[in-house]
Amino acid sequence: MPLWRPGPPQRHTGPQAPIASVLDTALAERPDAPAIDAASGVWTYAELDEQARRAAGALWSLGVRPGDRVAACLPNDLDIVAAFHGAMRIGAIWAGIGEALAEAEQRNLYELCAPTVVLAGDHCALDTPECLRLDRWSDLLTRTDDAPPVDVGLDSPAGIAFTSGTSGSPKAVVHSHRNLLLPGATLVVSRGWGPDLRKGDSFPLTILNLMVLSTLLTAQAGGCAVVMNRRDLDGVAEWITTRKVTVWNGAPAQLFDLARRPDIDLGSLREVWSGGGDTPDSLRRAFAETHGLVPRVTYGLTEAPTVVSIDPAGDDWRPGTSGRVLPQYDVAAYDDDGHRLPHGELGELKLAGTGEGPWAHTWTPMLGYWENGRIRPTGSGPVPTGDIGTVDGEGWLTVLDRKKLVIIRGGANVYPLEVERVLATHPDITKAAVYPIPDDRLGQRVAAVVESDRPEPDFDAITALCRRELASYKIPELWTRVDALPVNAMGKIQRAGLAEFVAAHRATEHRSATEHRSVTEHRSVTEHRNAGRE
Repeated sequence: MPLWRPGPPQRHTGPQAPIASVLDTALAERPDAPAIDAASGVWTYAELDEQARRAAGALWSLGVRPGDRVAACLPNDLDIVAAFHGAMRIGAIWAGIGEALAEAEQRNLYELCAPTVVLAGDHCALDTPECLRLDRWSDLLTRTDDAPPVDVGLDSPAGIAFTSGTSGSPKAVVHSHRNLLLPGATLVVSRGWGPDLRKGDSFPLTILNLMVLSTLLTAQAGGCAVVMNRRDLDGVAEWITTRKVTVWNGAPAQLFDLARRPDIDLGSLREVWSGGGDTPDSLRRAFAETHGLVPRVTYGLTEAPTVVSIDPAGDDWRPGTSGRVLPQYDVAAYDDDGHRLPHGELGELKLAGTGEGPWAHTWTPMLGYWENGRIRPTGSGPVPTGDIGTVDGEGWLTVLDRKKLVIIRGGANVYPLEVERVLATHPDITKAAVYPIPDDRLGQRVAAVVESDRPEPDFDAITALCRRELASYKIPELWTRVDALPVNAMGKIQRAGLAEFVAAHRATEHRSATEHRSVTEHRSVTEHRNAGRE
């Protein structure tokens, strides 16, 4: 893939037709070219178009109509891609429910979006009348009639992306067809991608952002979306090497592992992305030393959707940054009074559409939040990201701290209050606070400090409770018991400095224990690790 060189600025109008038309150019020019490469096989553009047509008819036969929600709790494979394109052709609103979520979490998302149909795989724990298992779905695809023509507007609702604020309660962000297509359009143009693109993604496609960055992006390039179904080191390496992936999107933890494996040949790769968490400069250098490519670091936002900034194609990068803002956006720092700050000054990053340059006025804000069976529009003005950082005069974005309390563990978001609510249901715990601890590989791990009337809470039982209610990556891996958590005058936990508070508490207890007996014989601070779990 040749290195792209920018030419004279050209005016871009952005997407002009809804997602139902995204395959049209490739169908006209290269119908027999591969469109999707997945565990179950390879589909050409003509085959993907046929499967999308069948999926639209099947969903219509199940009573799905424009504006209805179609949810999928499916693995990364051909089925989820066809179902997504089928839903887009009849004006349905797509929603993904992660397979890795606990049953209670899956049910929460189901109740939030109230789907007409849930396409359910083996790891879907839901058991509702709307659930349709894959064997019945496959049968419907072979015997249903086509759906009637549906007039879907470019600014009609297309997909729901689930996010969460510091309260831990999920929010359902609704995006239009325009917004789901625009990231692919700008990335394809700005990076010079064409039909030779083979983009691999091992993140779950139940995340709406990943649909945007896989099949919707590659279709606009006329290339192939390589839908990877493994995230372990050997699995990722096998997918990249056997499927000749040219651009791969991975989490920092995966790059961390690959940087320590010079024996793995990643020669097909022209570009590596690191997303879903902070990527230390040391990791960029280590990966480049091992595999000859400097990872392209990204900063993303569900409300955008997906990538907001990324390092340019090639090897150019700046220490501490998360790339340059994509051309459809205007991102700046703002002070607490909502005033835009000059370039380079620190404040809360906010997002708007740019009014200048080739991509001026192509981005429109999200449609709103899905609540109580309808879309609740958001307020006007720039979208707050909840992150503190800077943007310099050339568009390089730096995130210095997180205004949100989110913990990013290996690319997955963990919201402390969500975990704390589960912990509060255990009788051994009076009060709990969840916080991040640094980790070279995963970026952050999850830790919990608890108040308890018991000298030694039953952390095995507490962990078992968490396993029933939470996805595995959300379960605390380091537990500390204290007599009292730090609180402010209002009785709220003082979250700033929790890690330092725990460290100081441990040091005090260690000194006390050393004076009286060996630490191995006495621990006032109870520590419990989930050994061997990533």
